[in-house]
Amino acid sequence: MIVILDLGSHHNTVVARAVRELGVYSEIYPHDITKAELLALPKVEGIIINGGENNIIDGVEIDVLPEIYEVGVPVMAAGHPKAKCAKSIEAFTDDDVAIKAAVEGFVLEECKAAKEWNMKNFVAEQIELVRKQVGDGKVLLALSGGVDSSVVAALLLKAIGERLVCVHVNHGLMRKGESENVIEVFRNQLNANLVYVDATERFLTKLEGVEDPEAKRKIIGSEFIRVFEEEARKADGIDFLAQGTIYPDIVESGTKTAKMVKSHHNVGGLPEDLQFELVEPLKQLFKDEVRECGLELGLPYDMVYRQPFPGPGLGVRCLGAIERERLEAVRESDAILREEFKAAGLDKSVWQYFTVVPDFKSVGVRDNARSFEWPVIIRAVNTVDAMTATIEHIDWAILDKITRRILAEVKGVNRVCYDLSPKPNATIEWE
Repeated sequence: MIVILDLGSHHNTVVARAVRELGVYSEIYPHDITKAELLALPKVEGIIINGGENNIIDGVEIDVLPEIYEVGVPVMAAGHPKAKCAKSIEAFTDDDVAIKAAVEGFVLEECKAAKEWNMKNFVAEQIELVRKQVGDGKVLLALSGGVDSSVVAALLLKAIGERLVCVHVNHGLMRKGESENVIEVFRNQLNANLVYVDATERFLTKLEGVEDPEAKRKIIGSEFIRVFEEEARKADGIDFLAQGTIYPDIVESGTKTAKMVKSHHNVGGLPEDLQFELVEPLKQLFKDEVRECGLELGLPYDMVYRQPFPGPGLGVRCLGAIERERLEAVRESDAILREEFKAAGLDKSVWQYFTVVPDFKSVGVRDNARSFEWPVIIRAVNTVDAMTATIEHIDWAILDKITRRILAEVKGVNRVCYDLSPKPNATIEWE
């Protein structure tokens, strides 16, 4: 493993991925990690100290501990931290190719790191680790039907087979037809032990009047756990909860030098009195690596490359306090967008696309009379690891058709807008 120490750079994840693309595993750790903590990590073969613009905390410029240089492995510095190492470069650029070139010599030549990071090895290792962690126990899986939880399901089925209990909770915030598809694929095609729970009223009642995005995410995350606890009590001997937590979830939920972007329901939304031991076999992977893992496990291509969907579902796309009619506008407009993208072949080239309906209205005209209705905002982005994203440039004719359909078919909508904001400064989701 190559350890990247976060000294305030926004390039940490790019550097980590550049190392992994060389076939060498990497992880990001805070700047104040101790020598003892580093030595306790498995097979550290090099350290990259990654400085940047966020290197001031409480008015004081931060640095790594001097003892880090005594770990006994090569150290490289980037971005002019106060480093005492043999190799140093001025700064990493925004060019991924240049970053990879900068770290390649250090990782492969100076550190002499072995190219052992690949999905075949990862899957074998995780199956072994899951079996060791779970023993003869049973695991409850939060199966949303998205890519992450689907890959977790496939991995756990290989590891523990029928001792995996999959629970799909319809919280009323699913895309159109999503729950029906989950049942068809997992229960009918993959023969998984699937429990379906319709908790629509329960979730929407809990979310009534809640405007703050973080509060919504935490309510949804906490309520999910409560539902799983109830289902676990109906089955005997379940002590483990599996989740599709991935590396960007952990990174975006905040570190000492990187402020929280947003809490994730499977990171920041868990209750303190959780009754399960967590099983998170994908927490080391970036999104593209999750897909690669799914293919290695034998999942169908269409399942592995299906649209990403956040754990809180349409709850973070119905902006502000969730209203049922506006939630339905999100669901229906999203279905139209997905239908038209598929018809145009964009479903195979655009990484993620969805609609958002904010909690304000604008003046319009409907049936020759004044209307006061919501706008629908379309978002379509491309990314590799979900840490940065660019905007898809959609043909105007396609956007015109989507707009006409939404205005004609979705109740309560009089405007359609297209979001042109990349990540950063925007995030992929609006909340």
